[in-house]
Amino acid sequence: MLKKIMRRVLLALGLAAAAIAPQAAEAKATPALWSVSDADTTIYLFGTIHLLPEKYDWQSPKLERAVAGSQELVVETIVDEKNPMQLVGLLMKLGISNDLPPIAQRVPPSKRAQLEAAIKKSGAPRAVFDRMETWAAAFMLLGNQFRDLGLKGDEGVETVLRSDFSSQNKPIDQLETNAEQLGFFDTLPEKAQQDLLLGAIQPKGAMQTDFKKMLVAWSKGDVTAIARAFNHDLQASPDLRDALIRRRNANWAKWIEQRMDKPGSILVAVGAGHLAGRYSVIDLLQRGGYKVTRLQ
Repeated sequence: MLKKIMRRVLLALGLAAAAIAPQAAEAKATPALWSVSDADTTIYLFGTIHLLPEKYDWQSPKLERAVAGSQELVVETIVDEKNPMQLVGLLMKLGISNDLPPIAQRVPPSKRAQLEAAIKKSGAPRAVFDRMETWAAAFMLLGNQFRDLGLKGDEGVETVLRSDFSSQNKPIDQLETNAEQLGFFDTLPEKAQQDLLLGAIQPKGAMQTDFKKMLVAWSKGDVTAIARAFNHDLQASPDLRDALIRRRNANWAKWIEQRMDKPGSILVAVGAGHLAGRYSVIDLLQRGGYKVTRLQ
């Protein structure tokens, strides 16, 4: 079960708004879309998935109207795709430490051959991994998973939305800086970091299977299935659940509440798992007395 959780966490990180190719969409997707509004403010809440099959059809008339009516786009974090080394540098700054045990000692003996194969496949110097904090090593090795699945960065939901807003000269903002987002992982207990590392070295087939399940739930806008498939599983890892889901959801719900004091319309696009189930952004807003309307 824990390995399954880690695969889902890694797929939902949002470090790469990527696409799995080549695969055509079988049916038009209708991902979940909500709005919360008052007399002079409307905030659309759109649940995204960070990985998509190539040419997947997910833009509906209702979403297009929300995009057209929004003066600003707000995403989880903005990665400068023209300067990826900026994120890599930040990863190294936060993720390199001295006096760490060798990376091989941070996985069970039965997984060490798998770890060594993943390190070799990454192309990064072997010695670097011994100086990496465990979460940072997991991020580095996650690149293997993306490459095995044929990922590329021009089909993801956030990438497409950012392109749409940029082409119309509409501003784009973020809920977290790159440093803040990585900081959630940097402060995880070592056991949780080791769980992430095990997830990052899992075989391609296991991650591909979980991705397909996530994609079906997202494409149908089935928030019950999303909550059951992702958030519910994280109950088995409270540290990851609290760091990656609950704390961030609470921060974002507070941001939205404060933003309601300013007039205008904006589109907030975040991972669908943050908008599904108990303690989701939607749930927290409703508990705060806001009427949240499902549009799609």
